[in-house]
Amino acid sequence: MLDPLISHPKKGSAGKTGEWRVFKPIVDHELCVLCLECHEYCPENVIEVRDGRIWIDYDYCKGCLVCKNVCKMKAIKAEREFY
Repeated sequence: MLDPLISHPKKGSAGKTGEWRVFKPIVDHELCVLCLECHEYCPENVIEVRDGRIWIDYDYCKGCLVCKNVCKMKAIKAEREFY
């Protein structure tokens, strides 16, 4: 049972991104070797593995690009958002 006095992180705990994100990470699945560094360092916990690939939940991704910066294979690129 979880201790009610301790904060437990969960997916998108700060809420949905909305339209204020400037950049979003894009995964190049051809370069990705599933090392999961991006998953380990994602502050929003929005990166997961499904069907043998990395997937990012853009509803909650804040666009901090930590995942891009820690990717040793350079498999994550930044794409500008246009609203």
